[in-house]
This record gives sequence, structure tokens and C-alpha cells, in this order.
Amino acid sequence: MSTPDSRRLLFITLSNIGDLIMTTPALRALHDAYPDHLIDIVADLRSSSLLAACPYLGRLYHRHKEAGTADILRLVRGLRRLYYTAIVDLRTDFLPWLLRGERRIVRWQRKTPEGHATARHLAVAAAVLPTPVQLPYAEVWTSDADREFAANALRAQQGDRLLAIAPGANWPGKIWPVARYAELIAHASREFSTLLILGGAADQAAADFLAATNKISVLNLTGRTSLTQAAALLDQASAFVGNDSGLGHLAAARRVPTLTLFGPGDPARYRPWGPITSLVRAPNDDLSRLSALTVAAELRDLIARAPTRDG
Repeated sequence: MSTPDSRRLLFITLSNIGDLIMTTPALRALHDAYPDHLIDIVADLRSSSLLAACPYLGRLYHRHKEAGTADILRLVRGLRRLYYTAIVDLRTDFLPWLLRGERRIVRWQRKTPEGHATARHLAVAAAVLPTPVQLPYAEVWTSDADREFAANALRAQQGDRLLAIAPGANWPGKIWPVARYAELIAHASREFSTLLILGGAADQAAADFLAATNKISVLNLTGRTSLTQAAALLDQASAFVGNDSGLGHLAAARRVPTLTLFGPGDPARYRPWGPITSLVRAPNDDLSRLSALTVAAELRDLIARAPTRDG
């Protein structure tokens, strides 16, 4: 009979940035239950860098979202070289049965609870956990190089109260108007001395507008960081405000006080999962109707509830 090779688990995670981050509580629960195992992970290329510094990562494999049959067969051939103690698949309903493992679990085998996506993912992984566990918070890991990048980028602002803003999202309906972000920054200018703007290349115009229209110091790194470099930068922020997007999940996973603005979308299921989070839901799910005063008031309340960053 085959036996597990070198004490390894296989974890098949989701593709989008926020979705992947919401699977990390299940990943943490697996590690805590099998601390002597490495965990091989199958992830999408665009978000897999978030896993590179995970201290219990074994091998990282990529499954492209639009992968054809040849790419899937290549992935299967690579994975079949090992025999796993357990295979947990949060993405497909078939892959574990093409692989070699002692135990296999996919989504359709488990009745998942209503509520947050992190709880649903943990309910799948729970099939291979020896005892029930409390739902952990999401996690993202940074490297020494990421932290050095952040220290260098923020050198002139060290000691300042830093407000991080991410004005983008993956589709227009989720984006609060950039002029409202400018109003929010004006309202918050007494509480914060530096504005850090983050996002991808598609967010550059909005970031440039904010950098040009506010009266506090600005560090605009939109399109100029990796995901883990952005995580290391967020470690120095006093608060984060953004739309329903991956960067909000990133901020919450780094324990930053995180305020998320929801229009369309289901915050009960998809809000960032961290210890210091809040949200504002737009009237009738229409972000154009959400006022900067409402967001500023919620931001002040969030900061009042948050512990100091030094503990």
C-alpha cells in the first residue's frame, strides 16, 4: 500500500486575490492540525505570489483560470509524483480523484454553512481535521525583501499617521466615485498626515487625480508594487479605505483597520475577514449615492475602536 510522501498535504485554492485570501483561514487550520506536514498548493499565477512567503508552503503549482486540457494534464502529471496525507480542493470537483492521496475532499461532499466565505471554506477542510476548530482570521505573509521595500518607500513618512486608499475595483459598479474619495481625504486631513495610494495600472488615473487634489503629503505607488510589497506597506498604515476589492482583503489580513465600501455585492459573505474591519453599504447598493461624510464618520469610529499598532 502507498504511504504519504514526506508528510505532505495538498491544498487547491481559488484564483482571484480576495478569494484566495479568504481561503487562508482553512489553510491555517490545516497547518495547525498537521504541523509536521508541508502543504503543497495549487493556485492561479496572478494571485499565487501571496503564498510565496508562507512558512509551511511546500511546492507551489499553478492552474490557470482558462487552462486547456493539455495544461491540466501537465499539472496532474506533476502532482501525481507524490502521495498526499490529504487533498483539500476548494476550486474543482474532480481534480483530487486524478491524484494519489489517503483522503480527498471537495466542496460538493460537505454541507457548507450560510454566512461568510471563510467559514464555508473551513467547513470543507474540516473533513480532514481531527477536531473542530475556531475560524481563524485571514493571513498574508511578507518577505524580508518586501519589508525592506516598504521601509525604503516610506522612509520620509516614518512616524506619520498614514491613511491608505485603494480607489479601484475589478468592475465599475464596485467603484466609489473618485471625487468622493477626494472629499473623504479632505475630511480626514486632520487625523492623517500622509496619504498612501495603492492599486493596479488600471487605477492610475484615479490615483493621479487624488494625488493632485488633496492637501496632505502623498505617496502614490499605484501600479508600482507587487501584492506582497503592498502588504508590507499596509503594515505601516493607521487605516485603509477601499472598495470591495482584493486590496481590502489584503489590508485586513495584515491586521490593518480596514473600511470597505460596498455597493453591489454581499458583505455578509465577502467582507474582508480580519480583527479590525468595518463596512459601509451604499444606499440601494448604488455607490454614487454614498456620501463622503458618511464614510468619514465610519472611518473615525473605526480608528477609535482600533488598538494602537504597537499593541
